[in-house]
Amino acid sequence: MMLALGAKAPAFRLPRDGGGEVSLADFRGRKLALFFYPRADTAGCTREAADFSSLYKDFENTGTAVLGVSADPVKKLDAFKRKHGLSVPLASDESQAILKAYGVWAEKSMYGRTFMGIVRTTYLIDPAGRIARVWEKVTVSGHADEVLEAARSMR
Repeated sequence: MMLALGAKAPAFRLPRDGGGEVSLADFRGRKLALFFYPRADTAGCTREAADFSSLYKDFENTGTAVLGVSADPVKKLDAFKRKHGLSVPLASDESQAILKAYGVWAEKSMYGRTFMGIVRTTYLIDPAGRIARVWEKVTVSGHADEVLEAARSMR
């Protein structure tokens, strides 16, 4: 179940690309575009991460940080970033604890097979750490632009 608008964003501390950790507290006082994507180096996920990367400076100019989260191990995130020249930070939630807390770990089906996985979702979190916008079951094309526009219009 997705988080409701106005709800407090669940705290997290996750390993990130390049080593170290990233936490929700790191973004206190800033807006955060938190995008959850199914798997590094697949067509849709690459396009989404590349789109957020190409707009990274624009997000920064609106006082908005960007962070991508998947269940991929850090080593895979590092390779993904290098291969595609991505500028957005990426975090790993191999335990799925944060994915579940944000309601994005869910049953999916493809080719008649049912499995658990990440539903492509983006949350825009306000400077106070509350959910300001939610995009569920994201269509990649134009999505990063839409999130940027929402961040621009937010106080």
